Amino acid sequence: MTATATDKLIERFRNGERPALARLLTYVENERPAGLRAMAELYRDTGNAYVVGITGPPGAGKSTLTNAVIREYRRRDKTVGVLAIDPSSSLTGGATLGDRIRMLENYEDEGVYIRSMATRGEMGGLSMAVGAVTHLLDAYGFDIIVVETVGVGQDEVDVAELADTTLLLQVPGLGDSIQTIKAGVLEIADILVVNKADIKGAENVVRDLRNMLRLGEHGPWLPPIVRTVAVNGDNIEALLDTIDKHRAHLESSGEGQARRERRARREVLRLAQNWLAGQLEEVIREPAMEPMLEKLRQRDINPFEVAAEVARRTSVRVQSRG
Repeated sequence: MTATATDKLIERFRNGERPALARLLTYVENERPAGLRAMAELYRDTGNAYVVGITGPPGAGKSTLTNAVIREYRRRDKTVGVLAIDPSSSLTGGATLGDRIRMLENYEDEGVYIRSMATRGEMGGLSMAVGAVTHLLDAYGFDIIVVETVGVGQDEVDVAELADTTLLLQVPGLGDSIQTIKAGVLEIADILVVNKADIKGAENVVRDLRNMLRLGEHGPWLPPIVRTVAVNGDNIEALLDTIDKHRAHLESSGEGQARRERRARREVLRLAQNWLAGQLEEVIREPAMEPMLEKLRQRDINPFEVAAEVARRTSVRVQSRG
């Protein structure tokens, strides 16, 4: 896409055209030049949306809760952008679209925009593009951005780096409720949500969570426990009120600004690491590296020596480009 065409697309985006938003999101997600240009132009328009992360184990009802949260925010006259992080398709690497299917009732609402994104097998959790897509939804003008994760692996922790308020869902019926909470996950929760609270065993989950909170270390904000039945909207209003209380706490304590600063640093670091990893991969594939790799195969040298040479060549390459 030419610079002129990209400028026109950005102008359409700023005019609130949904097709332009969808096109730029695709360009950003696929790291196309037009997407990078859009980020350069539009980043100054970000910083206004409030990001809510929703995570938890499979079967906790995250999509149903997200749907209920969308409805309540719309009732409060807030516009909502949603990123539904789906497991990658084994054939195409794209999102399976399962979450979007469950949210079809919101598709005709101009105040709601839902985007599925694939994890793409990211070992670090959320896809690198999630942060950039969140920025675009922010620049577009959505009041609230909801990021719903697949709820397995590192993405549960990563979502807390992206969100202002993180909801961790738990439900009865998944066996030992303590065992369903993996190490490091409870610590990232700002609000604990016991969904499907009408099912037998819900009070046991609440009790176990309270006991775990007593054992942990917390600052001035102790994560509250909110019971919901998302399928029929029970207590969703109270959940959003609790999110508002956490938002007020973040602003009054200064923690909100501190989180935003940490988020910006982590995003820069992750992007730089991703870029450098690509540079290192290119260097090690260069024909000039083959003699050294052959020595490695023959065990005449060790991997540390090869790694040092790859790093040296990468540094020279980066400096020459600079």
